Amino acid sequence: MAAPKKAAASTPQDKTDGGSPPEFTREQELKALRDMLLIRRFEEKAGQLYGMGAIGGFCHLYIGQEAVVVGMQMALKPGDQVITGYRDHGHMLATGMDANGVMAELTGRRGGYSKGKGGSMHMFSKEKHFYGGHGIVGAQVSLGTGLAFANNYRGNDNVSVTYFGDGAANQGQVYESFNMAELWKLPVIYVIENNRYAMGTSVSRASAQQDFSKRGVSFNIPGRQVDGMDVRAVKAAGDEAAAWCRAGKGPYILEMQTYRYRGHSMSDPAKYRTREEVEKVRHDQDPIEQVRNRLLAAKVSEADLKAIDAEVRDIVNASADFAQHDPEPDAAELWTDVYR
Repeated sequence: MAAPKKAAASTPQDKTDGGSPPEFTREQELKALRDMLLIRRFEEKAGQLYGMGAIGGFCHLYIGQEAVVVGMQMALKPGDQVITGYRDHGHMLATGMDANGVMAELTGRRGGYSKGKGGSMHMFSKEKHFYGGHGIVGAQVSLGTGLAFANNYRGNDNVSVTYFGDGAANQGQVYESFNMAELWKLPVIYVIENNRYAMGTSVSRASAQQDFSKRGVSFNIPGRQVDGMDVRAVKAAGDEAAAWCRAGKGPYILEMQTYRYRGHSMSDPAKYRTREEVEKVRHDQDPIEQVRNRLLAAKVSEADLKAIDAEVRDIVNASADFAQHDPEPDAAELWTDVYR
């Protein structure tokens, strides 16, 4: 029997819900630009520190996917919760977690959000309603559903935004969570960040149903495909999903068609795709450049945009300096926070 042919992965523009997204105000565009630049520059610096040996273990960068979490955060209100997998630095920064604390955790220092004991994949902030950072593929989906159950039980109108990738979408616990969420009409937005390659296998080779917005059909959960490279489209979809959940209608699925520029992790050379494919997405769809170009067209000066980038770079450089000079945790710290 002949081996199946290797199918090329589609890129983010191939399958989205169509139509022009609502325009942003000047203030919204500037906020989106700054927030996405902070994630981009932070991840670039994290990659540098990893290469220098200052960061050990696993390190999964969010470069290219910034519009997803920034757009979703623009659709949320204080009290809404966020939970995700191990590609999590961008989500932390978008929820307002301090760059110093995130970077210090990457380098295993006392000032890190998990006191230097969690590393890249395991950080939390109760204050910012960020519940991880989870290294087990798909594990956060059942936990995010649990957060929504808690909201429902308490009678508030908070929403749990539960992120996972196209690879995790094939996990069994995902569908157990879908079933429970719809049965009990839980306020959870399942955001599937479809960056097309999971750990390194194209969705066309790994998923029988490549339209991830339809993954909830058998549970009567509505879904929508979104251009995850356009922050405006993301916010609009997030607004719609959040309104659905807050109205007591149950869960909602958003498939974000996005793309990661780097490998799955820092140890992945990404030989399963061509350099030309990556460069085409960068050139045609980069989420930051889209916002930058709209601002320039709206007569925002190049100098003003450079000033925003310079401010962000200062924050990131300061976080890197802090993360390399903050003390390591005392050995006795290994015994704390084990049980609570």
